[in-house]
Amino acid sequence: MTVRKGNKLTISIQEHMAIDVCPGPIRPIRQISAYFPRLSPTAEPISPNPASPLALSPGVGTSGGTRGSLLSPLQAGARGGGGTLSAASSIETSVDICSSDSDDSTALGTLEFELRYERATSSLHCTIIRAKGLKPMDFNGLSDPYVKLHLLPGACKANKLKTKTVRNSLNPVWNETLTYLGITEEDIHRKTLRLSVCDEDKLTHNEFIGESRVALRRVKPDQTKRFYTCLEHPPPLPSPTAMGAALRGISCYLREWENEQMASLEERGRMLLSLQFVTPPAEGEAEGRRGGLCVGVLRCAHLAAMDVNGFSDPYVKIYLKPDVKKKSKHKTAVIKKTLNPEFNEEFFYEIPLSELVHKTLEVTVWDYDLGRSNDFIGGVCLSCHVQGDALRHWMDCLRNKGQRVERWHILANELPQTTCHD
Repeated sequence: MTVRKGNKLTISIQEHMAIDVCPGPIRPIRQISAYFPRLSPTAEPISPNPASPLALSPGVGTSGGTRGSLLSPLQAGARGGGGTLSAASSIETSVDICSSDSDDSTALGTLEFELRYERATSSLHCTIIRAKGLKPMDFNGLSDPYVKLHLLPGACKANKLKTKTVRNSLNPVWNETLTYLGITEEDIHRKTLRLSVCDEDKLTHNEFIGESRVALRRVKPDQTKRFYTCLEHPPPLPSPTAMGAALRGISCYLREWENEQMASLEERGRMLLSLQFVTPPAEGEAEGRRGGLCVGVLRCAHLAAMDVNGFSDPYVKIYLKPDVKKKSKHKTAVIKKTLNPEFNEEFFYEIPLSELVHKTLEVTVWDYDLGRSNDFIGGVCLSCHVQGDALRHWMDCLRNKGQRVERWHILANELPQTTCHD
């Protein structure tokens, strides 16, 4: 420690021993007091003027005797026995040292991807480009990463998309595009895309590395937006055991309420329907054409999984109610083991426009099970007495006679009218 005795400056033997090993003249290293300044309550206040020196001087008593030394950084640029630092630089140095030793600064990695929403096709395209600096999860210091996509809120099994796995890499490159179909503009404003990076293990369960969440409202229609995000830990769930006894009941109630809200927001899937009212032939035209409603069942997307294998065997039934003669029922073919079936089938109802105004088109999706009753997945009703997209789709069909109108519909858990198993 450097001690000032009168006008003579002496250097302790410890400072002579602790020197910088470098070419050139031998210089003592910086004092510990420069890294961790401690000011005594009896010390003089530090002047805000940067020109005023902060010298290391002993306190002087009223009797002229010397007191204990005060530890404070010396003036920047002063020459002497010990290395010197200014007060500001000493604080910055201490922060850097502490932050480098903190576990919170450990990065999980970064993810680069692109999002594009096409309004004409109601599709969301997510291109997973690459990841950098992933956290190693295997014994060899590497990982086998892949990316999973989920749309929130929604059923995770129904809308999960997954990239291929890149083996033994902490900087994987995918360049793979995953597409969500049936995404409406309402979904863009209220949904969030969750991107999870995981490590694939063949013998044990896959390990979670990190995730990133992006609100879809940040994506403008028909424009590609690129994201560079840092992977984060998933948000922690509140645990009732970590709270006081008075808050445990409230926490349990809030958790049950949250589960009910998530169940109500869980979607059963999407269905793309086309409606076209064919006008009857006028006088003098060919009599082979008939007038009526043409219903096209094109495809479904992100259906709920009803079987133990994580898939369904979906098919579609349609009714035009009220059905007095029990002749309005139509069924599509069964598509095995898929959550995104493509049907492309059309059905025709010969009916005048005056009667169609009072009818209700009921479209339901079922999971086929051999030897037992089929499982109901979801459905939608279109008529003049409903609301939302179903009403708009039905009215567009009636107004634009002869034109084919396509629209995606969200499948409901229950229909207004009771649907019987067949």
